[in-house]
Amino acid sequence: MRRLRSIATRGDTPVLALSVLTGAVVAVLIAGFEYISADLILDRILHRPLWQIAIAPGVGLLLAALILRYPGHRLGAGTSDEFNKAFHDRTPRLPLRDLPIKLLAGITTIGMGGALGLEGPSIYAGSTIGLGIRDRFRRWLRREDVKILLTAGAAAGVAAVFKAPATGVLFALEAPYRDDVNRRALLPSLLASATSYVTYINLIGHEAVIPFLNDPQNRIGLNVKQLAIKSDTDVVWFDSADLATLFTAVEVGDVFGALILGIFAGLGGRFMAWLVRWAKTQSKTPAFVPRVLMGGFALAGLALVSDLTFDAPLTIGPGFRAMEWVVRPGQGLGLIAMLFGLRIAATIVTLAAGGVGGLFIPLAVQGVIIGQFTGTMLEADRPGLYPTLGLAAFLGAGYRAPISAVMFVAESTGGSFVVPALVAAAVSQLVAGKSSVAEHQHSVRLGHLERRFTLPVTSALDTDVLTVPPDATVAEFMYLHVLGRRERSVAVVEGTDYRGMISLNEVSAIERSAWDDTAVGDLLNADLPAARPNWSLRDAIVAMEQADVDILAVTDIDGAFIGMLSADDILKLDEILDETGG
Repeated sequence: MRRLRSIATRGDTPVLALSVLTGAVVAVLIAGFEYISADLILDRILHRPLWQIAIAPGVGLLLAALILRYPGHRLGAGTSDEFNKAFHDRTPRLPLRDLPIKLLAGITTIGMGGALGLEGPSIYAGSTIGLGIRDRFRRWLRREDVKILLTAGAAAGVAAVFKAPATGVLFALEAPYRDDVNRRALLPSLLASATSYVTYINLIGHEAVIPFLNDPQNRIGLNVKQLAIKSDTDVVWFDSADLATLFTAVEVGDVFGALILGIFAGLGGRFMAWLVRWAKTQSKTPAFVPRVLMGGFALAGLALVSDLTFDAPLTIGPGFRAMEWVVRPGQGLGLIAMLFGLRIAATIVTLAAGGVGGLFIPLAVQGVIIGQFTGTMLEADRPGLYPTLGLAAFLGAGYRAPISAVMFVAESTGGSFVVPALVAAAVSQLVAGKSSVAEHQHSVRLGHLERRFTLPVTSALDTDVLTVPPDATVAEFMYLHVLGRRERSVAVVEGTDYRGMISLNEVSAIERSAWDDTAVGDLLNADLPAARPNWSLRDAIVAMEQADVDILAVTDIDGAFIGMLSADDILKLDEILDETGG
């Protein structure tokens, strides 16, 4: 028995076992969430009269706002952003008591026709469950396992809702950073994602989430056996044995189109990221009633315009019906462009009004639309190619997650469009720059000490220090500070105003006999930099290096002295944070 207990608590064994448990629990929860939102509510609403369909999103937004405000005690509408925020906190917290509130708000938003995706609440649920399981089995885990289970839970949420386990893993590893990945959580995320996927498809089924990817007319799918190339006179069929050679030739011919699409997707992703940031700011305004009412009226108007234009309210819901419409042959460029604008408007309005949901599917929808627009413009004759490339490019640009976007295409199409998808995703990343729809994303993964350097100087500031007035003598400085307190540098302060620094370097320039007759104010160094409270520790260290000192005075904007910051205090801070867990 002792032998088994030793194995169970050794190394990574506990966190790997708990990752499997996390994946199973998340899959069951998300299956219920999707069934209620998509099948039980949204599907029935879409079969109601048009006026009821048009007002449903507004009703859903109002219900979501009331749920978050009263049972949730003014809980925020963020979902996947909460995963990023928790990931970068030293002590991440996602209380389990908030999970039912967020899921219920997500059900009312998405189920009633809000233009957001199921994956946001799914990621939030996975992250929360991962942390909850960590808390329950804390004594078996190391402190660094906290973020591993958090990431594994997020991976399980994405894998379940998209029925794409590899995509779930890569998205959870990419999402916290714009230009990096979280490698340490790879193996637990793989186990959680695989478990979640297997559990989920046995509960819900394995049909593709993106509807047109299952369309046999597009000649793409998970079990590609043959490929047809249409010419002017006949159809030539290739067996799977010839598939690799054929795809190589086709991909080279599609590189130009992928480049053009990558540019369009990068520009579109950049624009949508700006709109999303604006919408999230609006969603946090305290006057929720006018915000929700305006959002409801706007969504009703968009639904009516869509129905008049496309003979269907394509702005309602996450956007699967919009994707089905746009990939049909013969759609005009003007109508495709109009659908692109209407869908963006619906998503931004839903988000600004405080709706609870994700942006993965809305970004995928915009990618499919802009891909079809590009393919129609270039007169491409390969159904499904450009919508699929657009999905990868726009999704990767919007979330700064190009690897998971391409992997989603690979998992959904059996790998047939991967090479042009890589080209489109890479170009879209370059064009989109640093913009992202996700909050709390860091640029890169910081090292142990680098994370400390992002803290404000106030975290290591010493305000309980002795200063010296400018009219004090050098002898007083030497006997009281240098010999009595072993301080090599002291701030010179007159009243509350900082004047400069006095140190042994300045005193060494005069004779010992002149100490009693020389004032500190005559020798002080007023050219040294003074830090501000809003500086980071990195800013302070750079200033120390440039001035060749190891101590800085900290003052406010008016020059009033606040305290001192030393290189030794910064190093001690690192030790203190490690000992106390932050």
